[in-house]
Amino acid sequence: METLPPLQKCTVDKFSAIVTRTHTLIHSVAILFMLYYRLIINLKEIPISFLPYWFLIFVSELILSFLRTLDSAHIFSPVSRSVYPENLPPDDELPAIDVFVCTADPIKEPALGVMSTVLSAMAIDYPPEKVTVYLSDDGGSVTTLCAVREAWRFGQVWIPFCREFGVKRICPETFFQAADDEINGGKDYLLERDNIQKEYEEFKERLKKAQENGGTKDTGVQFGPNRDTVIEIIGQRGCGAKNNGKAKLSSLVYVSREKNTSHPHHFKAGALNVLLRVSGIISNSPYILMLDCDMHSNDPSSARQAMCFHLDPKISPSLAFVQFPQRFRNISKNDIYDSAMRNCFVVRWPGMDGLIGPMLSGTCFYMKRKALYGTAIHKGMDLSELKKYFGSSNEFLNTVITCINDKQNDTGIKEFADNKIQEARFLASCTYEEESQWGEEIGFLYHSVVEDYFTGFIMHCKGWKSVLYNPSRPAFLGSSTTNLNDTLIQGTRWNSGLAEVLFSRFCPLIYGLKSRMPLLERMCYAYLASQPLFCFPAWFLAIIPQLCLLNGIPIYPKV
Repeated sequence: METLPPLQKCTVDKFSAIVTRTHTLIHSVAILFMLYYRLIINLKEIPISFLPYWFLIFVSELILSFLRTLDSAHIFSPVSRSVYPENLPPDDELPAIDVFVCTADPIKEPALGVMSTVLSAMAIDYPPEKVTVYLSDDGGSVTTLCAVREAWRFGQVWIPFCREFGVKRICPETFFQAADDEINGGKDYLLERDNIQKEYEEFKERLKKAQENGGTKDTGVQFGPNRDTVIEIIGQRGCGAKNNGKAKLSSLVYVSREKNTSHPHHFKAGALNVLLRVSGIISNSPYILMLDCDMHSNDPSSARQAMCFHLDPKISPSLAFVQFPQRFRNISKNDIYDSAMRNCFVVRWPGMDGLIGPMLSGTCFYMKRKALYGTAIHKGMDLSELKKYFGSSNEFLNTVITCINDKQNDTGIKEFADNKIQEARFLASCTYEEESQWGEEIGFLYHSVVEDYFTGFIMHCKGWKSVLYNPSRPAFLGSSTTNLNDTLIQGTRWNSGLAEVLFSRFCPLIYGLKSRMPLLERMCYAYLASQPLFCFPAWFLAIIPQLCLLNGIPIYPKV
């Protein structure tokens, strides 16, 4: 039997594993000596009046010791991965990909940055007829709708330019800001680059005018706090100029779901589930790339890199998603506070990759659509059974059956635009999820505001696996928070969501045990969920030792 060439390779970092395990052992022994001192020796030296303070210090040290023990699981078995995209099947045999881009606030998320992300997704090195880009406008902004139409218009010159000259930096915003465009081109390239830059400046000017005027009057739609669904196939039915024939463009779809103040919208998770349903009857691609609106594609080959894992028969049946690290272009080189989150993407996630896989990190991942449909769904289910899980749309249920049977959708976007627009609007309505399992067992889950962490955790509990791929060239680049207010809001959201999981029936140490998740993976999830607990030892140890020092009360061994 002929052996197929490898698509990917996993290498265990044995030296790192030995060093970190040895360090963990030594550190654990030191912790035990500290607890012995605190309980046996120090307790006898403390005046009775200071026992409450001693107790708070002891509890703080217990919390920190517990968190340190959980954290040690991350570095128990670190691995690294490499891929061989040259061994992938021909383009006509590659599976289709849907790209989800989410935006919610046209003021905090300016149109130029959002459209740059959309254009970079359309320009990835993948058969364009197999890529459909969906923009979720959860803010319901006329400005965003006008901007996406303008992006399609500019994309007709930008994307052919990228493909003709092999542009790596496929985000137009960063391409024209960079001092070096990474291409050694001749006169033809320089001339075309100047022409594209003129088009780009005109594109920016049109976006600026649209933002200043709050959009234009000819959009044909109205937005407000209570609004209907708006779905538009950009470039179809006169929405944009026709392609100039140089290269095919990926399909682009604008989606603004119905909003009503009397119905919960479930924030980002709700928007993603709407995209999951709407995309199901448009393209129904078996794989999904998820991007935040400020996280653009920086390497056009990322899709092929991800497919090296998803198409590998050794790991593909149980593989849910391929996670790429988040990299940021607005971080100082002297990043003393680790705004780039290297502790996650460089240290902890590679260690989890050696277990059953890293956590879902909100953006920069290629997800298998089937994994979002839950493990309770099987090939023998009929429509009546599926309706209990997926809702009442027969059109959508047929696409679910297509997905779980591992078949490709062949309806095409043209047929959708002509025949199914009303069904797509129904799927994006705020009442569709009633009497279904959306957000409970199907799609992105609603139990916590950190929907990425919780959805990934439940997937791992159900037996799915994931991988981390960290290429030398960042696959995606984004923007990190740059002011205290945004950082505090982001931190509050993350920590409140993690606390929701920790103090619920989904506590990783308990729920993971019931689901037979490996112990080390449970410890990794529990460590992240326990992050809010850090505040208590931080408060106690910042105050009480100083009071003890001023009063001459020993709380640490004498040298």
